[in-house]
Amino acid sequence: MEAKIHTISSDDTAYPHLLKETAGFPERLHYIGALPKRDEFCISIVGTRKATREGQALAYETSEELAKRGFTIVSGLALGIDGAAHEGALRAKGKTIAVLANGLDSVYPKQHEHLAKLIIENEGCLISEYPDGTPSYPNQFLERNRIVSGLSVATIVIEAPERSGSLATARNAIEQGRDVFIFPGNVNQPNYRGSHKLIRDGARLVTGYKDILEDLGMNEAPSEEQRAAKIVELQDADERAIATILKEANEPLSIDRILELTILPPHIVNEKLTLLIFDGVIEEKGGLFAIRS
Repeated sequence: MEAKIHTISSDDTAYPHLLKETAGFPERLHYIGALPKRDEFCISIVGTRKATREGQALAYETSEELAKRGFTIVSGLALGIDGAAHEGALRAKGKTIAVLANGLDSVYPKQHEHLAKLIIENEGCLISEYPDGTPSYPNQFLERNRIVSGLSVATIVIEAPERSGSLATARNAIEQGRDVFIFPGNVNQPNYRGSHKLIRDGARLVTGYKDILEDLGMNEAPSEEQRAAKIVELQDADERAIATILKEANEPLSIDRILELTILPPHIVNEKLTLLIFDGVIEEKGGLFAIRS
């Protein structure tokens, strides 16, 4: 690709914070476009390359609805479900991130070169842990999946056969302490055998984007007026503790200071800060956090 490829190390403050919380995160990321910011709410949508027309439509519609509500859609740029997820986000004029299993000097599959270009043009991002010139070896697709789930607060699986890379993405998400949502299907359809096993193993069954919002503890994404309004009472104890500390401080605080004052684990503070930003309770500027005025 002709676009400029950037490289970021895990020591950089712009390195995706949710990914850095996971085991085995890449020490370096190569990217084209705009990396996700802390106030972006990323969610991944994955599934089989050999998707049915109905599965692709479901991925497209789910991605479109979530993107309309402020989510950044993460997937792997593969044929089938991945491509439909990226396209749905673009349809909503939302942001989407594609994680590749090869160097960013080329796009795999070639059929999605135009889609990759559209992702960048719409302020999205292509990400890879592999340097220029690295071909897409089979094992790298499985390694790539941990980044897809690691960037996201939750992973949505649509049409996963018994042997599917999306199952690995779902297992990565579970190991990373993230939610996994599964759309069920016809019990006689091979494309759903892996999906149904995930449900039996404890993943959450959903039938639409509203189920996902509900399970994440959200309503529809807040309007600008709602974002500007102060939340009088928060139901989550950890969110309430963080908001109270920020309110009492009456000045922006760094994440290290918040960790010190709340005595909460880093992964909890990172998760709750993201939720509080998304709900319009707090804001982040220059790496500092404060109650939104």
